[in-house]
Amino acid sequence: MSTENATINTTTGKQHVDPYKAQNSEDPPLPQKVQDLVDFINQVKFGMLTTKQSDGEYLTSRCMALAATEHGGIDLVFHTNLFSGKTMDLTAHPQETNMSFLDPISGSWASISGTASIVSDPNTVSKYYSPQLKAWIGDMGDGVHDGGPTDPRIGVIKLEAKLATHVASKKGILGRAVDTVKGAIQGNVPPINSIRELSTEELAEWRKSHQE
Repeated sequence: MSTENATINTTTGKQHVDPYKAQNSEDPPLPQKVQDLVDFINQVKFGMLTTKQSDGEYLTSRCMALAATEHGGIDLVFHTNLFSGKTMDLTAHPQETNMSFLDPISGSWASISGTASIVSDPNTVSKYYSPQLKAWIGDMGDGVHDGGPTDPRIGVIKLEAKLATHVASKKGILGRAVDTVKGAIQGNVPPINSIRELSTEELAEWRKSHQE
């Protein structure tokens, strides 16, 4: 029996299969897994960035808008205020970073964990600059902090993906509801989602073949 969807009971030494994952896990070819994930996050665009506090032990999440992707779509780019709390968090704990996306209509979601880096290089900032940043960061009226591409407050967050999970709903809300009720009555887990996981090795392989 495959151990992919099983855990080991440390007391009995026996395997316990996760029924939900066993019914819903899929492992298509790597290009399809990546492309479906990339299409999804670019469609949703907004998600929650989770960081560990720079001056504490708790996690905190903030809504972020995807600015761009790199290396075939798996590495994420966001704008940041270089003097913000999230920038301090990521500088202190770059490897404890997660970005999650949710489509509330379909119920599909994605989670990407990895290592973050803060980039303040003017060329990189200019490359990913958007005029919409002016509405977010504001104009201080001093001719320098004006929300433009040379504003010293503007930086870029790059999240290098190390692990990713993409769960795509196979049916609409009504279909999922019907199957869930049937499953509850019959005691079976319905195959209503497509769970795809991308390992560190798979992401590294994809990144290596998609250098920019």
